[in-house]
Amino acid sequence: MRNDNILKDKSYLFAIRIVNFYKFLKDEKQEFILSKQVLRSGTSIGAMVEEALQGESKMDFIHKLSIANKEANETRYWIRLLKDTDFITNNEAESLILNVEELIKLLVAIIKSTKASIKK
Repeated sequence: MRNDNILKDKSYLFAIRIVNFYKFLKDEKQEFILSKQVLRSGTSIGAMVEEALQGESKMDFIHKLSIANKEANETRYWIRLLKDTDFITNNEAESLILNVEELIKLLVAIIKSTKASIKK
């Protein structure tokens, strides 16, 4: 399996987790503002990966993955904020943070390797 397919699959599965997380925050915690922020940024990661895979050039591919990376970092911020304001427990946050950090590592590695291939 190629790296971009692993990234595509993992970002899609993460988006599913985020949608379910949003439902939990909305229904169980009655949290409507931060939950929408994490829903938007968390599902944008996979959407930008999908766009990157259809990129018109390597530079377009890098640009779209860079946006996905920004969205992943923003998602991590919202999860940490939800944890630190006691909407979710450390355990609930930990799994999501591990997932998003794995996506960040994949995104950074693919961006770096693609940039390196352009310089050759």
